[in-house]
Amino acid sequence: MTKHMKIALSASRDIPFNLLVLSQSNVRRVKAGVSIDALAADIARRGLLQSLTVRAESDAEGNLTGKFEVPAGGRRFRALQQLVKAKRLARTAPVPCIVREDDEISAEEDSLAENVHREALHPLDQFRAMHQLAGQGTDVETIAATFMTTPAVVKQRLRLASVSPKLHDVYAEDGMTLEQLMAFSVSEDHARQEQVWEQLQSGYNKQPYMIRSKLTEQAVRATDKRVRFVGLDTYVEAGGYVLRDLFEDDDGGWLQDVGLLETLVADKLGAEAERVGMEGWKWVSAAVDLPYRYDDGMRPIEGAQPELTDEQEARLAALREEADALEAEWAEARDVPDEVHARVNAIDEEIAGIVQRPLAYDPEEMARAGVFVMIDHLGNLDVDRGYVRPEDEPVVPDQGDQEGGAGEIGQAPGEEDGRDGTLASGVEVAEEDEDPDDLLKPLPDRLVTELTTYRTLALRNAVALSPQVAFAAVLHAITLDTFYAYSSTESCVGISLRGGSLGTQAPGLADCPSARVIDQRHEAWSERLPDDPDQLWGVLASLSADDQALLFAHCAAFGINAVWEPANRYNESRVSARAVAGRIEHSHILARAAGLDLVAAGWSATVDNYLGRVTKARILAAVEEAKGAETSARLTGFKKPDMAREAETLLASSGWLAEPLRTPAESEPVPPVGPAEAGPGSEPSVETEDEPLAIAAE
Repeated sequence: MTKHMKIALSASRDIPFNLLVLSQSNVRRVKAGVSIDALAADIARRGLLQSLTVRAESDAEGNLTGKFEVPAGGRRFRALQQLVKAKRLARTAPVPCIVREDDEISAEEDSLAENVHREALHPLDQFRAMHQLAGQGTDVETIAATFMTTPAVVKQRLRLASVSPKLHDVYAEDGMTLEQLMAFSVSEDHARQEQVWEQLQSGYNKQPYMIRSKLTEQAVRATDKRVRFVGLDTYVEAGGYVLRDLFEDDDGGWLQDVGLLETLVADKLGAEAERVGMEGWKWVSAAVDLPYRYDDGMRPIEGAQPELTDEQEARLAALREEADALEAEWAEARDVPDEVHARVNAIDEEIAGIVQRPLAYDPEEMARAGVFVMIDHLGNLDVDRGYVRPEDEPVVPDQGDQEGGAGEIGQAPGEEDGRDGTLASGVEVAEEDEDPDDLLKPLPDRLVTELTTYRTLALRNAVALSPQVAFAAVLHAITLDTFYAYSSTESCVGISLRGGSLGTQAPGLADCPSARVIDQRHEAWSERLPDDPDQLWGVLASLSADDQALLFAHCAAFGINAVWEPANRYNESRVSARAVAGRIEHSHILARAAGLDLVAAGWSATVDNYLGRVTKARILAAVEEAKGAETSARLTGFKKPDMAREAETLLASSGWLAEPLRTPAESEPVPPVGPAEAGPGSEPSVETEDEPLAIAAE
């Protein structure tokens, strides 16, 4: 049995600082970590917690010099040296030292061992120590100085107190990363944290962003338009709690009390609606979101811009003068003070409030019209005034009833069409002896109808021989239908758009990219077209062929209806199942020709628009189709709400489309009509020697 010699530890003693010198055997050459200044400040505050490792110094001949080299503890030595230079420590102050006298182990090895075998404090141990100090009343700045770190790091570590102790244990055993643990701090509900962690064990995505997403799915982001509308400060003053993420940019955090937020929004929106209603409108419809094309079927009424008052004119002049002065003063400056920027913005807002004042409406029209009040995507109040519902339209008595029935055009009541000289066929013949005064009488209705029938047939032939005029007539008709639906101006061309309104709407339809682009284009054309529809033909004639083609395409698109309707709605929609199938089939032809791309149009499967409204089997099928069977299999143990949310993340940016959104491939490809082939300025399909299709000015 081998006997081991007892270990003898190196002796420790206090050595005056002026007898210590830094050894060249110290292996630490690169500066890293906490600065010498911070370490000196900590030693000044609490003293030296760790002794220096020293060896007796010898001269070239091997004789002891009476001084000691410091091969391990060089940073501590420099910190003490700095305190001596600052006269905060005496040159002869005793320094606790471990004196090494082992000739078999070199000074370099001692230095290396001290640095290599040192282990940094585990973040969880940091948190627990900091939390204990905070519980004793120590402020964040003092804790930061104690641990030689920044206050921001201390706040982050203390935030880990909101994480479940069970998850602390998982992290301590290396069951999760620090980034994952920090992600759990966005919620203070320990039970929910543990539930999310358990759910993640059966999935493949355990990224911190997924943890944050699951923990905040019932909260409302501070960037939500409802929050911007009422104001975050208002919510907090009302007792609402905002959860912040100290580890990531959270755009203001998450509002936890959704009910309180909804109440504040409803109260403010209701007050605004009441204020608008006091202007004299018959009704006010207020909502956070209104459906796409909410004004379909209603007649807009015209308003006039009221004249500026003398006070408004004077104020406007003063504001513009001040803005010009500020611009002249700071135009060449590189750095403009924040207060100047703030003043310029305030001036712009006040000028906009004066210039963009509400329109003035006819009180009689207001008495039958209403207003829509909503919140736009930036959180601003959006008031859309002046719409008359069909049931509120004034009743116009039938003129024929007032005159006692229609006989001849303009004839007196009771006068008959038929009289002596009328053939059995209904064609009237002139009598030989007619009173000259009879020439002043209106023509009979029948005769006028017959004459205009002849003219109509001749006009059809004339237009058929002039493709330019035919295009112009159709463009004029559909433009009237699209932009002047409630005008009394009529077109002789019996063409109308039957696309109709989109009654059953998908969630968020009004804010989808396609809706925004259509609305912007429609508004741009509205600005270019005349207010008086009687002037429309002349304005269309002044447009270039390219612009006419663009307007034609915009108007024609409103006639598209590719909406599927169930067969049991036949009596409501008056459309048979066969007709619905036919229009869906034709929509595929149109989609292929136009190069429709629903992914580029912004559609992606979400809980609201698809995943939360189908069966689990369909959710799994969608994920399998987009990501493969292995990924889909990982979701099989999820409950449907969690499965839908997880699938939304997986399908994002995958390009997957639900079946009703897909355009099937055709058996014989039809060349797609690209912008260059179908765009403005293309040649007409009928070969003529005339210019490209355009409305000719009369």
